Amino acid sequence: MNLTLILIILNVGISYYAWQKPALLDKMMMQPYLVQKQNQWYRFVSSAFVHGSWMHLFFNMFTLYFFGSNIDAWFNYLLGDPILGAVAYFGLFILGAVVADIPTFLKHKNNYHYRSLGASGGVSAIIFASILYTPLNDICLYGVLCFPGFIWGAIYLIYSQYQTNNMDSNINHSAHLYGALFGIVYAIIIEPSSVPHFIQQIASWRF
Repeated sequence: MNLTLILIILNVGISYYAWQKPALLDKMMMQPYLVQKQNQWYRFVSSAFVHGSWMHLFFNMFTLYFFGSNIDAWFNYLLGDPILGAVAYFGLFILGAVVADIPTFLKHKNNYHYRSLGASGGVSAIIFASILYTPLNDICLYGVLCFPGFIWGAIYLIYSQYQTNNMDSNINHSAHLYGALFGIVYAIIIEPSSVPHFIQQIASWRF
């Protein structure tokens, strides 16, 4: 069983269990006010393993299944050891989730009513690490609109930045944006030569 499936099982199992116990779900969500006032720093990690609905959970886990397998294989190859690859992969997911929530924490640390949850920050980090390594791999939206990953990645970043400034949105687009940026940086640290390789692949692409 690979790490991607383990992460999916953990997310599904913990989310479902927490749905049966609302008090537990509330304790696991990211609530910046309580993180600051009561030093509940664990919420940076616990909030990445609970979701708001089956649809929310399915979308994140479906995405994680495809991109996670790719980045898992890349880390195993680049680091030359499956154990190191698994550690790097798990670190990308967890640190991506934590870093993605830092701007949210800073923005809402005095807002008692603000809460967020989901693995989107960690998943975004995995998506964009994968795009950096294989930018020409097609990503298909709804199985119909298929374009290379670097194009969808650019659209995703622009959209997330725009929605981050949209106060009417109920989705934490900030976590998507900063998780994605962290994933790029993390992937470069693992393999610095990925930057010129990325540029070369983009330069060779033809519509």
